[in-house]
Amino acid sequence: MTRKTDMTVVVTGASGRTGSRVARAVQAAGLTVRPATRAQGFDWADRSTWAQTLRGADAAYLVHPGDVGSAAATRAVGLLAHEAVSLGVRRLVLLSARGEEQARPTEEALRESAADWTVVQAAWFMQNFSEGPLVEGLRLGGELVFPGGEVREPFIDVRDIADVVVAVLLAGDRYVGKAVDVSGPRLLTFGEAVAEIAKATGRELTYRPVPPRAYGEHLAGLGVPDEEVELLVEVFETLLDGRNSHLSDGVQRVLGREPRDFAEFAAEAAAAGTWRA
Repeated sequence: MTRKTDMTVVVTGASGRTGSRVARAVQAAGLTVRPATRAQGFDWADRSTWAQTLRGADAAYLVHPGDVGSAAATRAVGLLAHEAVSLGVRRLVLLSARGEEQARPTEEALRESAADWTVVQAAWFMQNFSEGPLVEGLRLGGELVFPGGEVREPFIDVRDIADVVVAVLLAGDRYVGKAVDVSGPRLLTFGEAVAEIAKATGRELTYRPVPPRAYGEHLAGLGVPDEEVELLVEVFETLLDGRNSHLSDGVQRVLGREPRDFAEFAAEAAAAGTWRA
């Protein structure tokens, strides 16, 4: 595949945490974004909506709405990848999770599709602290309750993930058939991350670690389906065991610069009022 600069890129989850940033990065690179969301008529759970979104595109960014390690993700990614290839959309980039063994079947489903694939294996998102289910505890209660223990994680800014995705798409064959492991520039415990947010906001914020099973019970109480709870408990029990307590150079290799630091993320989110009570 040669480098193509008039590319149309299907972006699944274009209103979500990573997809919205990928869409903006695609536009900033001068490429055409084709959002694939329910609002635009695309539904991961409804195969009849896929062809209209994929047809005529050059590439696609794939992020499943459930955990990438779920059986549903494995099946959907495999089926969508095969349909994309059959429609001439061979260049596919999948967002996966760094160190998550449960995600490997989904990655394999992509590889088996005959696509020109790349897998971006990302560390824990910085934006998980500012968007999604964790932010309310910090904003309203001043506390993060999570099964992260004292493990050290190389948190990554999702804007760096988006920049890597676009750079990979523009790099011709260079990253085809490869997994790119991306992390932030330093290791922090969840407690240290909360302390940096506290410093940025000027608020007293605390982190309270709990066992994965107890956190699963909390999720069940919020209405999360039992099957999803069981998968998340399994993921937390394995993924947060220290296996990711090392840095990787994927951002530097692909982008030629250092990844954004957690302090920069915290300062920007605090200035935007993210954690203001």
